[in-house]
Amino acid sequence: MTQPIQTIKGTKDILPEDVPRWRSVERAAESLLERYGYRELRTPIYEATDLFARGIGESTDIVGKEMFSFDDRGGRHVTLRPENTAGVVRAYIQHKLYTRPLPQKFWYLGPMFRAENVQAGRQRQFHQLGVECLGSDDPRWDAEVMVLAVEFFRALGLDATYRIELNSVGCAICRPAYRTLLQDYLRTVQSSLCRDCCERTERNPLRVLDCKVSVCRETLLSAPLINACWCDACRKALEQVCAYLNAVGVTYQMNPGLVRGLDYYTRTVFELVASGGRLGAQSTVCAGGRYDGLVAELGGPATPAVGWALGLERLLMLLEHETHLPSPQAVVVSMPGISFEPAFSLTMQLRGLGLSVEMAPAGKLERQLKHAERLGARFAVLLGEDELAAEQVVLKDLAARTQQRCSIQANDLLAVMQTARGE
Repeated sequence: MTQPIQTIKGTKDILPEDVPRWRSVERAAESLLERYGYRELRTPIYEATDLFARGIGESTDIVGKEMFSFDDRGGRHVTLRPENTAGVVRAYIQHKLYTRPLPQKFWYLGPMFRAENVQAGRQRQFHQLGVECLGSDDPRWDAEVMVLAVEFFRALGLDATYRIELNSVGCAICRPAYRTLLQDYLRTVQSSLCRDCCERTERNPLRVLDCKVSVCRETLLSAPLINACWCDACRKALEQVCAYLNAVGVTYQMNPGLVRGLDYYTRTVFELVASGGRLGAQSTVCAGGRYDGLVAELGGPATPAVGWALGLERLLMLLEHETHLPSPQAVVVSMPGISFEPAFSLTMQLRGLGLSVEMAPAGKLERQLKHAERLGARFAVLLGEDELAAEQVVLKDLAARTQQRCSIQANDLLAVMQTARGE
């Protein structure tokens, strides 16, 4: 017997009973983002590899180890997008969106791809929701995107499931001094670091601070902190961000060890971290910050920017794990021996009036009614020979366990159903 084909490791089907949860999250996001003035931007799923190498940084794990890259039929080296900030910036430059009133505010939602170790809430094809605000270095926008994330979690009823961690990774003026200070420390503790962090020490030392290996985390407790190297401008910018958050009652924790794994971040960085160990060691649900040099790095005009992205799979793990299939409001049942044409016609008419209606499969009456109950329908509409001759149907209320004869006309039938539901 031929073996059935399975999904590829790191990918998952989203089954019909799970789709309503995804849709509810997506609808909540769209509604909130529209109120905040963010407009949806859709970019290609694959881009030139150089976009991510230049944008994310060749020394990062994403570019060095995790990208799905290949040559297309035209010999171009392309990559399935591992994140979407670089793609948004590319579109911003390509379409000269910087000529429009600033800041320009965008949001996106879609699949991303990274060759990571598969674990709960972390797949190789995963989905991200993100926002980007381009065109201003005012700390108000740092605070706005953070408040936006807080409001989104609140809209989903997740107020008490996370904490906000906040830091600044400095700028091109003050970060080099910290990089040197951190490297000097890491070189003295090489024997206590994992192999990856030994390599990161020379290529991307700030990335070591984000390591999840326990021996590295213990070693880093004595590492120098970046706040000792902040310049006055970076310190003042972070103080302003905090002032705006305090003004609207958003609570946060300063975490001087917080960094992001992408090279383009400057100044403000933050994470929304799941509390209570609900997501295990990989507890970050939403992360972002400021990236003032990325637009220029990718060939556009100097443009400050800030944004965040969150993983939908990880977010859904924080929500209730109830799954359900949407139930039809009615199921049309044809008595044995009756042609299916009247049932088909009535079904289409009722759908045209806005009802969710299904047709029962052929079989004994008891079997068809059982099918309607399994679907969770409120009503069964029975068509028999006598009923059709009288232009009537038998309407069974499966919840109330009652039945009545009524007109076969769709509008009349709808009115009876609405009365039964108390509408």
